[in-house]
Amino acid sequence: MTVQDSGKAALITGASRGIGYGIAKALVDRGDRVCITGRGEDALKEAVEALGSDRVIGVAGKAHDEAHQAVAVQRTMEAFGRVDFLVNNAGTNPVFGPIAELDLNVVRKVFETNVISALGFAQQTYKAWQKENGGAIVNIASVAGVSASPFIGAYGMSKAAMINLTLQLAHEFAPVVRVNSIAPAVVKTRFAQALYEGREAEAAAAYPLGRLGVPEDIGGAAAFLTSHQSDWITGQTLVVDGGIFLNAGVG
Repeated sequence: MTVQDSGKAALITGASRGIGYGIAKALVDRGDRVCITGRGEDALKEAVEALGSDRVIGVAGKAHDEAHQAVAVQRTMEAFGRVDFLVNNAGTNPVFGPIAELDLNVVRKVFETNVISALGFAQQTYKAWQKENGGAIVNIASVAGVSASPFIGAYGMSKAAMINLTLQLAHEFAPVVRVNSIAPAVVKTRFAQALYEGREAEAAAAYPLGRLGVPEDIGGAAAFLTSHQSDWITGQTLVVDGGIFLNAGVG
């Protein structure tokens, strides 16, 4: 089936696999042109080929590198003439353990990648296109950012900051740019593998909907938040969690 070109373009960070790839596929499938970023040249090239090199380009680099941010936005503008949508998905979680034992240098790295890079990309896309032409930004947060997150405290803190960044950007970029975030629970990706590997059935049993998330679940949410159907939504965090928060109730 031939997809009609939407005339829109998106930049999605950390999209060579996992949630970012799922979002890229959702936007490509609806007719958007997409630039994806990632650290690995080979993985990025494979993702571009799988998504369709006629509609997708890749720019390799580290999300927290300001020069990479500038190049990614510039390449998107050169290839597509616009950058309507930004999805800040790139993230890291290199440490697992009690918060009292956290190496502060590791915490700084987590914030640099998960939060400051998102702000950098938002600044770049806003100046390059969105300020004058409008658009939408979606930040990928986490349920770890809206609840206590034992043993992944640095990650949870960074995602809480991402949610507040969403509020700040939504307020300052209005009315031309809408900014929202998505807070997924556990999604079956290599990034989250340690949370369910070898015990997926047990992990899934805790979810009222009976399964863990998949990248397509987040892709659908991101597609909605970058569509006209969400034109009156900004500054919100959409929790996509398979109902896991329902278990916090009494009884």
